[in-house]
Amino acid sequence: MGRLERLATALTQLLTADHKVADEFRTTEVGERYAQALFDLASDGGALEAVRGDLKSLRAAWLESRDLRRLAVSPLVSAEDQQKGLVAIADAARFNPTTRKFLGLLGQNRRGRDLPAVIAAFETLYAKKTGLVAAEVVSAQPLGADQLKNIQAALRASLGKDPELSTRVDPSILGGLKVKVGSKLFDASLKTKLDQMKFALKRA
Repeated sequence: MGRLERLATALTQLLTADHKVADEFRTTEVGERYAQALFDLASDGGALEAVRGDLKSLRAAWLESRDLRRLAVSPLVSAEDQQKGLVAIADAARFNPTTRKFLGLLGQNRRGRDLPAVIAAFETLYAKKTGLVAAEVVSAQPLGADQLKNIQAALRASLGKDPELSTRVDPSILGGLKVKVGSKLFDASLKTKLDQMKFALKRA
């Protein structure tokens, strides 16, 4: 059995267990409230898919842009500047008017720091409504078609359906994979293994 096949087997075993993981994009009480309001507005306005697409773009931007994270979380940024900044991002990205209005409200209330939680909670609401299962695969280098096929097969075996698969390259994990499905995480990254080894050596 090759390395990727072993990963796929381990992935199947882990995703059948109730394994919670701390993550930047995790739901919070505040995030759930804002996400519910946005979800209701988007549903009523027939813009659910468009808003979800906007939030996926915002998720990618949050991970890639220090400027966005600084705008959202810095205590030095006023509510007015945060509002203007988030609306400017929405305008530049040509987001749906519902998303634009929501980001303005988030900034006005100085809740930009809750954007990751809103995105996570919105995705949970969307999954409940549509039955969709989304999975994110993080690797140190771009994955090939055969590798993604094996991961997809492992997820299908575990979940009983084909997930909506997205990929992200993160060189900081050094090697291996991270696969997240909802609140479940399979972490076989080299960085995590090295961290675990360092911790074990310190305790020895």
